[in-house]
Amino acid sequence: MRIAVCPGSFDPVTNGHIDIFSRAAGLFDEVIVATGLNPSKTRLFTPDERIDMLTEVCRQFPNVRVSGFNGLLTAFCQEQGAVAIVKGLRAVSDYEYELQMAQMNSSLAEVETVFIPTSPEYSFLASSLVKEVAMFGGDVSGLVPDFVRERLITRLEERKRSTS
Repeated sequence: MRIAVCPGSFDPVTNGHIDIFSRAAGLFDEVIVATGLNPSKTRLFTPDERIDMLTEVCRQFPNVRVSGFNGLLTAFCQEQGAVAIVKGLRAVSDYEYELQMAQMNSSLAEVETVFIPTSPEYSFLASSLVKEVAMFGGDVSGLVPDFVRERLITRLEERKRSTS
């Protein structure tokens, strides 16, 4: 069984992420969508909330499951028996960063990194941009699933009220 891990913060999960999950599901026997804690990033949603949203969007893929993890991605991959890490690439700038990460991960464990180019319709899409557009009242329909959009708007309204 060929298992791959598709890691990310998914804060929130976007249609671009879902496209990568779908394509990875066609390449591997099992795909684990894994959200971890990255202290260098500020999160809008808690780990449990992100896992809930990911679980909902991944139901359509029978060979995809969702998991949270702490610590090194490579250690998680070894625990899960994964042979690959799947990363979506939007631009050359993503490649430069992800190549360095892939080389580091390869030096830490016997795991390959597979890069999947983002579909053109999602090449501009990033969770941070979705949050920013939504924060200023822009329409993010079509960028995230409807239920994610609703949770995003609700969370941003909660934050706005708490800082007022």
